[in-house]
Amino acid sequence: MRLKISIFRVLILLLIVSDIFISAPFALAAPIPTRNTDNPIVRIVREYSPAVVNIDVETVARQQRLNLPFQDDSFFRRFFGDDFERFNAPPTRGRGSGFIVSSDGRILTNNHVVDGASRITVTMSDGRTYEAEVLGSDPIFDLAVIKINSDVELVVLELGDSDAVEVGERVVAIGNPYGFEHTVTVGVISAKNRRVRARTVSFDDFLQTDAAINPGNSGGPLIDMYGKVIGINTAIIPFAQGIGFAVPVNIARQIMDDLVAHGRVRRGWLGISYQTLTAELAEVYEIDVESGIIVVSVLHDTPAERAGLQRGDVIITVNGEQIEDAQWFINFMRGSAPGYELKMQVVRNSRTITITAILDEVADAQGRVAASLGTGAELLRSIGVNVSGSTPELRRQYNIESEAGLIIIDVADDSPAQRIGLREGDVILEINRTIVNEPSDANDVTKERGRALVLLIERDGRTFFTSVNLEQP
Repeated sequence: MRLKISIFRVLILLLIVSDIFISAPFALAAPIPTRNTDNPIVRIVREYSPAVVNIDVETVARQQRLNLPFQDDSFFRRFFGDDFERFNAPPTRGRGSGFIVSSDGRILTNNHVVDGASRITVTMSDGRTYEAEVLGSDPIFDLAVIKINSDVELVVLELGDSDAVEVGERVVAIGNPYGFEHTVTVGVISAKNRRVRARTVSFDDFLQTDAAINPGNSGGPLIDMYGKVIGINTAIIPFAQGIGFAVPVNIARQIMDDLVAHGRVRRGWLGISYQTLTAELAEVYEIDVESGIIVVSVLHDTPAERAGLQRGDVIITVNGEQIEDAQWFINFMRGSAPGYELKMQVVRNSRTITITAILDEVADAQGRVAASLGTGAELLRSIGVNVSGSTPELRRQYNIESEAGLIIIDVADDSPAQRIGLREGDVILEINRTIVNEPSDANDVTKERGRALVLLIERDGRTFFTSVNLEQP
């Protein structure tokens, strides 16, 4: 009996020992992980973060003088309150991000990062600092190109293809959020072609990402897993989590080329107002097409007028591409430079015809529109404003919904218009009770004008009256 028990114990001991020797080789042979060897994000950060820069800007506040005696007296300070702070404000400072796109020191960033800056300082990842100059900026797409001069070889980020990016792809954002330099966040492309409407942002083709983007990330790159830039981080939704937006790099590439070559973006101008063709409009106009745009008005001395477009025409294709709606056409025109030929298939009186137009440049066309105001334009310029008729491009630029009125495209410094608070992007709906929906409407105001102009202004969806004394300089 004891022998059986001893044999049993020996067998158990052998099983335990054999288990140890059988399992031990597997445990010893298991690979010991090495840090970061197969992590593409670490590789991207290591190789390309030196191309990401911090941008510090200094803006000198506009100084205004009250010209009052004893204005430094505490009594006057208490009386005028915040005006003293506003009129004597010190320079303001801000921070943003950018990334190097050429070996000669060109840097791509957001326009709102450097807009109005009197001094721009670029800090590299290794702490070197440079003064930068603005080569050009574009407020519509919120992009700017600045430049530094360096005698050191610079790391350059390569621009990718944002059209090829798919929802769900992993991306890396590098920037300067809240002053925390070279912060890296990781996420995915959450959506494409996002439309964002806000007071300072109006855009339809954003890339959406859940990679954390915060104030200070603006202008920094959104990088794919191949180490190429696919977007420029631009906007966030306040108080949201995981919702950030980037301008697709394919749009930025074209704008950057124009900014470097010309200091501005050269955009094509057709010279029409239009809206999406709806089923109701198609029925009334007896048009058997599913999509397109209908011409609401044709401005004078524009490519559209010279080509023969008319009010009521329905444009269904342009250069062989089907027009989906008004927004599609806006996006198409954004990528069309001056001199570009548009071959349009147009339905007129139930017949389909082909019309070809050669685009002008927006800036030149706006000047002609303003000049067409005649004496009315001279009157408005005398108070310090230049205006243009309402166009889809300008309504996009200034985030204006209504098609009525004249859009202020420039306000002169220290002019009567500036002193009464008029701004670029304001819409003049009436002048001395005269409705101004077309540029020529302003001419009628000058016939029986008095000592003042009373303007009905629309701003941010609200209307108000303001007046200018014509007898004061």
